[in-house]
Amino acid sequence: MKFGTRILHTGNEIEQTTGAVSIPVYHASTFKQNKVDEFGPYEYARSGNPTRDALEAIIAKLEGGVRGFAFSSGIAAISSVLLLFSPGDHIVVCEDVYGGTYRVLTGLFNRLGIEVTFVDFTDPAKVKTALRRNTKGVYAETPSNPLLKITDLRAVSAIARENGLLSMVDNTFLTPYLQRPIELGIDIVIHSATKYLGGHSDLLAGLVVAADKQTAERINYIQYSFGAVLGPQDCWLLMRGIKTLKARMDMHQSGARKLAEWLAGCPEVKEVYFPGLPDHPGKEIHDSQADGPGGIVSFRMQTEEMAKRLLENVKLSALAVSLGAVESIISYPVTMSHAGMHPDHRVRTGVTGDLIRLSVGLEDPGDLIEDLAAAIS
Repeated sequence: MKFGTRILHTGNEIEQTTGAVSIPVYHASTFKQNKVDEFGPYEYARSGNPTRDALEAIIAKLEGGVRGFAFSSGIAAISSVLLLFSPGDHIVVCEDVYGGTYRVLTGLFNRLGIEVTFVDFTDPAKVKTALRRNTKGVYAETPSNPLLKITDLRAVSAIARENGLLSMVDNTFLTPYLQRPIELGIDIVIHSATKYLGGHSDLLAGLVVAADKQTAERINYIQYSFGAVLGPQDCWLLMRGIKTLKARMDMHQSGARKLAEWLAGCPEVKEVYFPGLPDHPGKEIHDSQADGPGGIVSFRMQTEEMAKRLLENVKLSALAVSLGAVESIISYPVTMSHAGMHPDHRVRTGVTGDLIRLSVGLEDPGDLIEDLAAAIS
């Protein structure tokens, strides 16, 4: 089946007892047992809930993994995966990573004795050079946030396997519709499901998929012990969002392409970042591992002042944190998504005051272009 069919026919779309075509929301914190030494499939909502189980099975099937896990937010999912590592371990991470990931690595996990090296993942040789004796994992985003840099996932997964490392990829920007890292050899896929998978700016959620049983068992232990699980109501909302994922992503991509092409010809714009443009760095690699460019366009204005003026004068795009929703969201990475990143690191990776990130929604692209043009002028 093609993806548009598979998201509607995952094997978890029908409630088996009643035949309901929507999985019920099980608002139960605990479950009655018949014997003291022999429990049923559910005992306590932290360890399992029928609504959450359905969602986790759906994302595992769409990503091609053995098991999925639903967390209370994207950063809860990221942090829970990072708990796989122990004091003294070293992780190599893409340098232009999401600001929240940078913050938790440098402000929390460093206190637990976990070492991190940030490198340019567009060059696999640099990833290999950064490895140490105590390196245990590699962590990538592709396209990266916010400069949409491309990582060769086949190359990174090969480096990880050759050195016995755990490979992790944040797949938030593309979703399993457009990119499936496990098929390319990656061990763990992470999503901020708040974004495209939910798609409506009405929930917080994180998802993780493990490629093998052993890794899944380790994540399951962390999820149960740490307890940052997603509640049943949000699980239901997220399952509903996933059903329209393909339709929404097709519109996001189409609109993003039109805006990127318009911005590329705008004299007030210095540079445009979008994997759908023919001159985007790494486009050939991206096209070999993904089925589309996604719906994010980042661009630099000629000056920081012009960037701020645009951000404060747009009418249709909401000036806000987050992305991937039906409405367009325009953001300023320096004070929003990457505010938690050290200023020197921001400058080094190109997250500067002239940079804008636009998550293209489902509005008519012509209206969005007209609004941007008015804000620029």
